[in-house]
Amino acid sequence: MFRRIAIAAALFAWLPFAQAQLPEPVAARMAAGGIALDAISVLVLRGDTTLVSHLADRPMQPASTMKLVTTLAGLELLGPVFKGRTELRASADVVRGVLKGDLVLRGGADADFSGEVLEKMLQTLRNQGIRRIDGNLVLDRSLFSPSRTDVGLPPFDESPDAYYNVIPDALLVNKNMLQIDMRSTDRKLALVMQPPLDRVTVDSAMTLIDADCAKWEDGWKQPQVQQRDGKLKVVLQGTFPKNCAKGYSINVVDRQDYVGRLFRGTWKKLGGSFGGDVTEGVAASDSRILAEHASRPLPEVVRDINKPSDNALARTVFLSLGSLEADPVLGSRPIPASAETTFSRADRAVRQWMRQHNINDEGLVMENGSGLSRTERITAVQMGGLLQAGLRSDWAPEFQASMPIVAVDGTMRRRLKDSPAAGRARLKTGTLSNVTAVAGYVRDASGQQCVVVAMLNGDNIGNGKGRAVLDTLVDWVARSGVEPAATVAARPQ
Repeated sequence: MFRRIAIAAALFAWLPFAQAQLPEPVAARMAAGGIALDAISVLVLRGDTTLVSHLADRPMQPASTMKLVTTLAGLELLGPVFKGRTELRASADVVRGVLKGDLVLRGGADADFSGEVLEKMLQTLRNQGIRRIDGNLVLDRSLFSPSRTDVGLPPFDESPDAYYNVIPDALLVNKNMLQIDMRSTDRKLALVMQPPLDRVTVDSAMTLIDADCAKWEDGWKQPQVQQRDGKLKVVLQGTFPKNCAKGYSINVVDRQDYVGRLFRGTWKKLGGSFGGDVTEGVAASDSRILAEHASRPLPEVVRDINKPSDNALARTVFLSLGSLEADPVLGSRPIPASAETTFSRADRAVRQWMRQHNINDEGLVMENGSGLSRTERITAVQMGGLLQAGLRSDWAPEFQASMPIVAVDGTMRRRLKDSPAAGRARLKTGTLSNVTAVAGYVRDASGQQCVVVAMLNGDNIGNGKGRAVLDTLVDWVARSGVEPAATVAARPQ
């Protein structure tokens, strides 16, 4: 009799109305951290059954869980063969090794465009016998409109030089980063910069101190860039521990200057000559391709977005939704130019996709599609609907494979190692100064796939308190559930 009561109680726990409130362990964890119940929005679904719904219709700041919206919409609308492209183009003739006009470098939202790729493209020009360019280097960023959203924009926070703050454009090489290798002794700090840029050097005004090498970033200050006679000097600021070796990437050189100096240095290295200027423009319609590069297919880029939570790549895919449309043969095709901004077209594309999947977009606010925003908003119901659509998608394997595996990789690699969710749940995380969130898929104790969305917004969720609440919820879902009724009935009483 007692066994039947226990089974009935377990089954009751899964009824739609049984968990209208937060699970007791989650509520207890919030109380212990002094976090108010109205600071969290939660939705847990198993199939069509709602297991937990707490303020699920309230628009919340999602932080980087917003990347799930961008990446699933990208897979669905652009398709799994979508690739960004970079091209070297020209309209002028080549006469005895001389290009008699401008060389155009046209960006096509190529997530993998790097200095190494540029060198290979320029080597292709040398292989065609081109040794001198008589015109200018024209940088074509026109795929996105406006072409430079970073110009004049105030910094998001106190670290504008950090990679997570890089704002994309259609022609972003090396993500505009300088890799600085820093190695110190008791008395000296040695610096090496990659990639080499024409007439750019790196120097240090850092003070060597006795400190833990692992905490070297505590003394980091924003570098300064000094310009004189066409030369740039990047000067590192702050303090650095003695007897320490670290590498760090910084975004401090304007991207127009960055590409121009990278081109000049690489072309000279390959034996080419160039005396023109670096300008911004648009490739002529009659220009021909001299060299080209295509990025990896979109599913691979999506994985690089969601597992480490890459803002620049997410924003690139979001803008691609407004500038490119799927092409079953080539993987992408430019949308005809219009007076609309690329952002407005991308925003509309996402909303139309949501409506097609019966997801109400009321209250949804998208600023850049990455979650690095103080204005983006989404409800748990909307995110839950998106995750359910992800389970039904033709590209469900690619979408799920992009998400961090709990206790294994990505931004979840160090969390919930002692939980049954470890190795079984796939969750995208989100973190800002006043936001912590998770969204994804968690298998319960009986192996049933559950959709889990939780967003905490508030000033009292730092120091790991908000993360502990979310981990408690994920662990509760992973431990919940009962064996199928047929299996229970088959056992002897």
